[in-house]
Amino acid sequence: MPGKKKYTCLIIDDEPLAIKVIQEHLENFSDQIECIGTYTKPIEAIPLLNQGDIDLLFLDINMPSISGIEFLKAIPNQPYVIFTTAYREYAVDAFDLNALDYLVKPISTGRFLKAINKFLSLEQTQQSKPKEIIHIKAGKKNYNIATDNILYIEGVDNYIKIKTTSNNLICYESLSSMEKELPAGVFMRIHRSFIININQIDHYTSSYIQLGDRQFTIGRNYKEQVLRHLETQ
Repeated sequence: MPGKKKYTCLIIDDEPLAIKVIQEHLENFSDQIECIGTYTKPIEAIPLLNQGDIDLLFLDINMPSISGIEFLKAIPNQPYVIFTTAYREYAVDAFDLNALDYLVKPISTGRFLKAINKFLSLEQTQQSKPKEIIHIKAGKKNYNIATDNILYIEGVDNYIKIKTTSNNLICYESLSSMEKELPAGVFMRIHRSFIININQIDHYTSSYIQLGDRQFTIGRNYKEQVLRHLETQ
């Protein structure tokens, strides 16, 4: 269909035969999904993943150099992830990392179809929502930033640091005034110095929240409200 978006995916698996099986399954979706890279060594995929242009990642779990679980925790710009593994016991860990699906090898056509349809449905729903944009002045430059791309905001003295998926911006305004500009339900004040994007959370406990490689302490005065909100997500 002319003008229809074609999604991109990567496959990471230490077994070339397993990669070939996924590629064969993907041929049934060649008009919608393009595999732009396959890797038997996870580390080699990092430069492409860091560009943030990958929509879907097929990721094996039990690999010799680094497990798929640990590898995913280290990726700052995470695409949708479908884990592929011969072992069922990793399912809880996988879904704790917000994996889209968990496919146990050997992967049947029907089970693969179900996982892909889940991905396509989520992507199409996401595209139908208009992106919220906020206008930010940092130094002498003005930026229009999609709020989806903001990871967190840190208040420091009389300015704030805005961490996005591609930038670090410094703005001379208060954290409280920035909080009022952000969409409710997506951003949350968890500490007097921090606002985070809850859609970017990797995991959390009763005392801290993990976003990528950054850990944030939940402020004592915010804890009850923060945990109540997170537990309803």
